[in-house]
Amino acid sequence: MNDLHVDGERLWRALHQLAEIGATEAGGVARVALTDLDKLGRDQFVEWVTEVGCSVHIDQMGNLFARREGAEADRKPVVIGSHLDTQPTGGKFDGSYGVMVGLEVLRVLHEADHRTLAPIEVVSWTNEEGARFPPAMLGSGVFGGAFSLESGLGAVDPDGTTLGDELLRIGYSGPQLCGGRPVGYYIEPHIEQGPILEASEHPIGVVTGVQGIRWYDVSINGTEAHAGTTPMDRRTDAMLSAAELVMEINKIATRRADGRSTVGVFNSTPGSRNTVAGSVNLSVDLRHPDAEELLHMSNELLVVAENLSPAASVEEIWYSPPITFDERIVARIRESASAAGHQPVDIVSGAGHDAVYLSAVAPTGMLFIPCKDGLSHNEAESISQAHSAAGAEVTLQTVLLLADENTVVAH
Repeated sequence: MNDLHVDGERLWRALHQLAEIGATEAGGVARVALTDLDKLGRDQFVEWVTEVGCSVHIDQMGNLFARREGAEADRKPVVIGSHLDTQPTGGKFDGSYGVMVGLEVLRVLHEADHRTLAPIEVVSWTNEEGARFPPAMLGSGVFGGAFSLESGLGAVDPDGTTLGDELLRIGYSGPQLCGGRPVGYYIEPHIEQGPILEASEHPIGVVTGVQGIRWYDVSINGTEAHAGTTPMDRRTDAMLSAAELVMEINKIATRRADGRSTVGVFNSTPGSRNTVAGSVNLSVDLRHPDAEELLHMSNELLVVAENLSPAASVEEIWYSPPITFDERIVARIRESASAAGHQPVDIVSGAGHDAVYLSAVAPTGMLFIPCKDGLSHNEAESISQAHSAAGAEVTLQTVLLLADENTVVAH
């Protein structure tokens, strides 16, 4: 450990100042991607990093980089990042925690006039949540080569507005290419969004990888009919098939120790209480840390859908494969946590993160801190100030180790 340490009070203030932008009456935050409130959040971040002497760079996807130069100009930067956009009824810390930890690292270095060998960058990725422009993690996905720039900019919200048009509207369509920007190492601090760390009373989780995710759009077409005059055996009820499907989707996950399945969106037409549903559209989210097992889950979904009456049409719209993070960064996070007096625990992330796509282009790692009751994507999302500071301190020490290494490993 060196003499540089984070200021936990300052970090806590920054988190809550940022949370005022888009604050909801229930205590959460609604700062959905590329809305006017997202612009204000970005503006605040730019103001803060400019105050500590950083240059600001924006790429074609609106990914926002703050850069503090290193002592050796030819070194690739150590990048800290996450996202500033939220769910429509989100919390104060999902995503924002990682960006504000990065800001705190920059503030510590600036205050001490400390120059690392490698540059330090902090990035806020565009549209991580995917709440407005599906799929999730589009900014980092284009940067990492998983999506084309055209598909990223062409993503459409429910009103038919494209992501590219909204970037232009809020003034965050940058001139730099999205992708190809040098990254020596990438580290993402985040709240766990689950109950494991809190239950085990561990303040730091060393994330060894991220489970795979498959998203689907499902449609079922039956026949609209009068609820009172149509006998039960003469119906082609889309709602009945949908109900059977939802139950089977739950079973696909529950018969596996590490499986996860969710139906998060469910719409029927005509939406009349005295009419048999003619069509149902729903979303499916399947997750598992093993790619082969996740494929089995997908195949089971397809078989169930085909055997319904009426049958369901299933379209896979997104696949994020399971990821194992870089062993060197994982070891450095463990080392920094132990040196700070913590007993870190290894953990696999159940949620997708921008680090998934960064792992394709640079050595990547993540660390988690606990959140109360494991609650996230909820206005009641909460963390403690002590855990907030602990995660930031581990991030700072890890970044310093990586930035001042004798060599930078090629990826």
